[in-house]
Amino acid sequence: MLLEVLVWISVFILAMGAIVSSIIFFYRANRVAIGQADAIASAQRGIDSMVRTLREAAYASDGAYPVVSLGANDIQFYANVDSDAFVEKVRYFLSGTAIMRTTTHVTGDPPAYTGTQTTDTVAPYVRNASGGVSLFTYYDNVGAAITDYARISDVRFVTMNVLVDVDVNVQPDALQMRSSAAMRNLVGQ
Repeated sequence: MLLEVLVWISVFILAMGAIVSSIIFFYRANRVAIGQADAIASAQRGIDSMVRTLREAAYASDGAYPVVSLGANDIQFYANVDSDAFVEKVRYFLSGTAIMRTTTHVTGDPPAYTGTQTTDTVAPYVRNASGGVSLFTYYDNVGAAITDYARISDVRFVTMNVLVDVDVNVQPDALQMRSSAAMRNLVGQ
């Protein structure tokens, strides 16, 4: 009886060891692929959020024009990003290897954008800077690219280009994701 129990315990331990070894081998062999898939999914969620927010660009609660500033890797505008009655100041920008978003809430009467500011990571593992790719490209109402970033009143359409790569030293190469948004409250103006 004792011998049978020892045999069964030995078989069980060997089987569990084989299963655990297989799982560890799978994750080691596919670490980069799994990380890249996770980074791509995160970037896609971030881009979707950016598109929704850009589409909702609106005049500020203090009456300011919807677009504050433009840049190759930076845009600042007003949009209502939460469920309150006020419009927030939103900034998307490239910071190292991440796309960040700051949101400034309006306070006071008359309204002023001096309220609390929150900063969130929109997408990690972004390689635009090292890849020489601009995060944003802007277009006017006839579809011509805007290269003079002082022409904020001409912007009607924005494209986002994002290079995603978890580890630049390991294959696969960076994946380029692209999306766009028409600033709905500015179309037709």
